[in-house]
Amino acid sequence: MASADEAAALPLSSDEALARLRLLRSPNVGPVSYYQLLRRFGSAGAAVEALPSLAARGGAPYRPADVARIAAEASRVRALGGRYLFHDSPHYPALLAQTDTPPPILTMQGDGALLARPAVALVGARNASAGAMRLAREFGAALAAAGFAVVSGLARGVDGAAHQGALLPDVAAGGGGTIGVIAGGLDSIYPPEHAALQAQIVAQGVLLAEMPPGTEPQARHFPRRNRIIAGLCAGTVVVEAAPKSGSLITARLAAEAGREIMAIPGSPLDSRSQGCNQLIREGAILVQSPADVIELLESFTGTPRSTFHEAAAPVALDSAPADDAPADIVALLGTAPVGVDELVRLSGAPAGSVQLALIELELAGRLLRHAGGRVSLA
Repeated sequence: MASADEAAALPLSSDEALARLRLLRSPNVGPVSYYQLLRRFGSAGAAVEALPSLAARGGAPYRPADVARIAAEASRVRALGGRYLFHDSPHYPALLAQTDTPPPILTMQGDGALLARPAVALVGARNASAGAMRLAREFGAALAAAGFAVVSGLARGVDGAAHQGALLPDVAAGGGGTIGVIAGGLDSIYPPEHAALQAQIVAQGVLLAEMPPGTEPQARHFPRRNRIIAGLCAGTVVVEAAPKSGSLITARLAAEAGREIMAIPGSPLDSRSQGCNQLIREGAILVQSPADVIELLESFTGTPRSTFHEAAAPVALDSAPADDAPADIVALLGTAPVGVDELVRLSGAPAGSVQLALIELELAGRLLRHAGGRVSLA
């Protein structure tokens, strides 16, 4: 059965909490299909019951996540001193909830009160220069002392330095702290040399994970981690980054969510600064001190001053029933990703029928979802 921590974090019955975990942990159910199924069937319990018949329409047998597996996961979360945060819980981070398709369920360790603090992301290169490491620690300390939650991904380099700065003893009085977002489960430690830092974040800040316990971080998990980092924060500061750095992906995700994008300029002779300089050329706000960040974010109203990227509007999802849509949609799909709007236009079917057909194909393992809401055959 669901834990007391789950019930406390979700203002629903423990049966519904368990059903939501089963739904999200069932094969081929991702955040997009999770929300669509909840909307269509009204409850996670009803959605879980419908999964086998939906997958059969997509052309494959199906078995939802086992209750015993979910109970074991919940026990592991409790043993780690963690708890669940459901997307509609009052404790779920407010800015993250406003993003397009926020993580339906998070696990967390630490002081949940920090999730209500205004947050700023500090991200940058793993192979950071000594100067960038110093700046990350200084910015982390100053922003935490000013009452901000400093968010980063516990990676080597800038991430670790930002967390370390926010954890310095003399900054705690400001009411801020640090939030570490990891790509694996709560019991994963990556990189290994950050084991002590991760333990300190759990003791003095917050550790968040989208993946269940027992999940080791894989390459495909890091974009999801980066989306959470960007979504939690009113602004993202890129301290140092090469042109193809993952930090630039985080900045673009933040821009898509309508948040402030800031970058610290660097020498044009250092390739590790070229990403930051590129962001500034494209409209990110140039910052040189923590005071610049504080001034910008204290006046943040939801409309960013940076013109780096125009935020994308969320797409409304229909839940109308599908008739023979799966076969029709398969005929339009290939291995090249295509937008759902394009499928609606080409098929001439109602949007709800197309969306449900995509869920049926996804559950059957025949559909892949890509960035930007695009889909392709698996």
